[in-house]
Amino acid sequence: MLWPALRALSYGDLSAEQLTWLRERFGLTDGPRTEGPGAAQSLAHQSLTDPDGTPVVLDLASTGTSGWVLTLFHTGAQPSAASVASLRTAFRDAIEQLGLTLVEIEPAATADEVLVPSADPGAPDSAFAAHWELPGELDQVWSHLGVLRDAPREVKQVKLRELMATPAWHAAPAGLQQEAQDYLNGH
Repeated sequence: MLWPALRALSYGDLSAEQLTWLRERFGLTDGPRTEGPGAAQSLAHQSLTDPDGTPVVLDLASTGTSGWVLTLFHTGAQPSAASVASLRTAFRDAIEQLGLTLVEIEPAATADEVLVPSADPGAPDSAFAAHWELPGELDQVWSHLGVLRDAPREVKQVKLRELMATPAWHAAPAGLQQEAQDYLNGH
């Protein structure tokens, strides 16, 4: 089974020449991969090993007519942090060079890699916002927000601000609200 280690989602129009450049840039073979999440949207892929000898798969997939996903998959052993960091940079560079708009990168390393949904005033509250009883301590909140405890501070701040904008935040324990505000203030 393939598991994503790094995923970059972007959108924008790409010409056939730009798609060819993207495939060549990452050494991808035309044709979809046949396993793992999102295989049906896969356009091109490459199986290889990272510098530490870990088997990985690079993949390019489309989502609709103008959504693009670059993913680094692993088969169980995580690729090295250096490999992930190098590909993060390569993914971002390719997205920028092609004039695409970055939507998110998972796991996020910087605030601009976090997807923050726009608030639609007419939309119903999410199940998260409407039904989640918030814990009393900030350390217990991170996993519910999909953020690792060792995630960069700026990533945590974006996710925390997103939570604080939900209706559920008004019912949060006063101690949690204060701890969150202190965290955002750098304390």
